[in-house]
Amino acid sequence: MADLLVVHAGLEPDKPGLVEGERVVSWAQRNERANRAANALSALGVKAGDRVAMMAFNSIAGFELSGGLGKLEAIGVPVNFRLRDAELAYIVNDSGASVVCAGPEFVEHVQAARGSVQGDVVFAVLGGAPAPPGWLSFDDLLAAASPEQPPSEEAGGLGATMIYTSGTTGHPKGAYRPHGVPLEHVMNAIQMFGLSGDDVHLMAGPGYHSAVAFFSALTTAVGGTIVIMRRFDAETALALIDRHRVTTTFMAPTLLHRIMDLPEEIRHRYDVTSMRAVILGAAPCPFSLKERATAYFGETLYEFYGATETGVNLLLRPEDQLRKPGSAGRPPEGQEVLLLDEEGNPVPDGVPGELWTRSDWLATYYKRPDATARAMRDGFFSVGDVAYRDGDGFYYICDRKIDMIISAGVNIYPAEVEACLHGHPAVADVAVIGVPDDQWGEAVKAVVALLPGAKAGEQELIDWCRGRIADYKRPRSVDFVPELPRDLAGKLLKRQIREPYWAGTGRRI
Repeated sequence: MADLLVVHAGLEPDKPGLVEGERVVSWAQRNERANRAANALSALGVKAGDRVAMMAFNSIAGFELSGGLGKLEAIGVPVNFRLRDAELAYIVNDSGASVVCAGPEFVEHVQAARGSVQGDVVFAVLGGAPAPPGWLSFDDLLAAASPEQPPSEEAGGLGATMIYTSGTTGHPKGAYRPHGVPLEHVMNAIQMFGLSGDDVHLMAGPGYHSAVAFFSALTTAVGGTIVIMRRFDAETALALIDRHRVTTTFMAPTLLHRIMDLPEEIRHRYDVTSMRAVILGAAPCPFSLKERATAYFGETLYEFYGATETGVNLLLRPEDQLRKPGSAGRPPEGQEVLLLDEEGNPVPDGVPGELWTRSDWLATYYKRPDATARAMRDGFFSVGDVAYRDGDGFYYICDRKIDMIISAGVNIYPAEVEACLHGHPAVADVAVIGVPDDQWGEAVKAVVALLPGAKAGEQELIDWCRGRIADYKRPRSVDFVPELPRDLAGKLLKRQIREPYWAGTGRRI
């Protein structure tokens, strides 16, 4: 695929490519800064196939870095900025990153993890902040680098990616696409959502999220303009939509919830009639929220089901949102979907089965062929979700075979939270589950049995997790029980533990 930055810089050099606050970067400037980033990284020894990790809020600097990586055919590894210490070091070590870049807000956290980072790794601070001892300034590197296009045979496009997704054992796995997303699937996705060079896209969620990065990359591919929010704020999002006549955005449902929970008088201060595609994903969207959002934004909602590993597997278009309550849509072009029972046989319409998908843009787990193999069946991939299909071919996600919790669109695996709580001296046994939450979809709850004679309160256990695991993984509540149910083999009966909390909700996820 041609270098898209070069293409669009040549076609419309003065057109805004990126907007952050009052700063506007034209396509010509965006391409030049990416050239400088590529040459600066090359001077640090980065070459095709090498990994560079980044922990930062959304920013123009982040796009400069990723643009430079694309020109070198190197691989960006976005790091969830809420990870700390051992969690952060694990991703740097596992990915084999040779360079780690951090926004100014996260230098101290990366520095704290640095003692656990293996190998000869270069650390650089983004965004013009002063570089502490032992760090480089990425802005200084750019200023000293050549603005000329670096040599490359196949630069640019939606190239190789490695995005870490949590694992059931508590160790994240790198979902790795060494050859990126095939061109035909890029074109399919552009058609699927009706994207064009006239679009102005609001980057609302954090860039380490695969879907946020994907829709920003699609906007780059068509030559649109990206309006960057460093961190999401509901009223600011509406102000940006109004000011820049934003046409598209991707949001996890919890962000849309925050917008719709604003007082009506605030929402009606802003003109949002420019919006034509509010794209939802990462977690189920409550039907009541869709009704409210449709009344406000019009018939603009798209919802998709997918995963970091599999891309977009199901799509529910705007005209189907209110007539197909609870559905995640139908498979788009290029995606095959199967629903299979425990023996691997197809299930009929209306009967739940494990959902398996196949396309040629599936990711594999980096250095984890065992984990990849466990998720595969005859070329089809499953993340463990259960669904059924209606007579019109629409799919409905109804359960999850594995214990993963999705809170505010973020995957949380109970194993590492349980491991943290097991370290508390009063805890005899613990099960971490997701419970229904109107704002987040699911909230993290710990169900704890204490050692005989031991005492510990809810807040004490929540505080125990603080600093040991990322804040978003901490339990929001703790219930105490005399004993947790286990089978004869000693396995926690998670479904039995979850059931009372979900009774009467009409859903399981």
